[in-house]
Amino acid sequence: MRIVEIREISVPLQGNVANSVVSFADHTVSLVAVISDVRRNGRLLAGVAFNSIGRFAQGGILRDRMIPRVLSADPDSLLAPDTGLLDPGRVLQRAMKDEKPGGHGDRAAAAAAVELACWDLLAKYAGEPAYAVIGKTYGRAPESDGVPVYAAGGYYRPGDDIGQLTAELRGYRDDGYPAVKMKIGGLPLADDLRRVEAAVEAMGGGAAVAVDANGRFGWTQAHAYAEALAGHGLRWYEEAVDPLDFDLHRRLAEIYPGAVATGENLFSVQDVKNLLLFGGVRPDRDVFQMDAGLSYGLTEYVRMIELLEEHGFDRRSAYPHGGHLINLHIVAGLGLGGCEAYPGVFQPFGGYGPGCRLADGRIRPADDPGFGLEAKPGLSAEIARLLD
Repeated sequence: MRIVEIREISVPLQGNVANSVVSFADHTVSLVAVISDVRRNGRLLAGVAFNSIGRFAQGGILRDRMIPRVLSADPDSLLAPDTGLLDPGRVLQRAMKDEKPGGHGDRAAAAAAVELACWDLLAKYAGEPAYAVIGKTYGRAPESDGVPVYAAGGYYRPGDDIGQLTAELRGYRDDGYPAVKMKIGGLPLADDLRRVEAAVEAMGGGAAVAVDANGRFGWTQAHAYAEALAGHGLRWYEEAVDPLDFDLHRRLAEIYPGAVATGENLFSVQDVKNLLLFGGVRPDRDVFQMDAGLSYGLTEYVRMIELLEEHGFDRRSAYPHGGHLINLHIVAGLGLGGCEAYPGVFQPFGGYGPGCRLADGRIRPADDPGFGLEAKPGLSAEIARLLD
């Protein structure tokens, strides 16, 4: 197996929503294809992936640095010696040639798109869904009967009111999602608290509602929200403070009795190690949301999960950020705690395809080969544009 071409296009997200920090009206995503020399049904077999949701497309990094490095490598150096197939870790290593340690940022997401496309390619070559190939690779029995799922929404929208929020969340509940996540930090505390209380009522209790501040708060606000939220028994309180301010995170964990969640903006094993050492995280309740699509791909992500276990955390405390098909397959393949879904936002990437089955609070991946991105409405047209 050889890589003959790597392509990238920037695809805009659909919809005008915002969290407490960022408007997504102009956000884009890098959609990447790794094209091999293997032919299936008269076409070259291609793996497709993207760099997750919430960061801008990285076309410049990919086209100027990473894609040329991979394509100029000795083809045999990118193969697993025992199979003769592409080794995603070797491809990642080549994409990162001459990059200094640290300063991860957008390059972590750029590299992830290429690395994850290699996993899609391998699964298509095997004729299996990606979760099955991931499970076999890492010696695990994949969760073929589905994994726990919650719906992420509750964004701030132009002209938004509590009635619209509760209608949205009830819609997720009626569709079969047992829990939801909503945004906080974009309004004064009193107004946000009214939104939270309405969400708790709509969902039938705080255990079905998580809240996310997207790193908006300093200590004073984080503390004030913690005191106001503590009595609601929420599912978790997410990213109250800057994701790299581990001291503030530790202080928050010391005074907030419920679960805190963080990690979606940690892009390396070293970042996660620092969180574990200095962030005050608690093995009996806290949640980790690192996202392979933002952090160099599955190769790096698996090392993060192994590090959690080395520090006494169960891998089921991991709920990757992202709300899309790629992370659904990763959760099922690695036996993680559950996954996020974006059923109402961030199209064409958010949410799952029609072949995925939601029942009893669990989502089961479809059996399409690879990540199944070609089967997702809206995204299939962008993939066709990328490959034509």
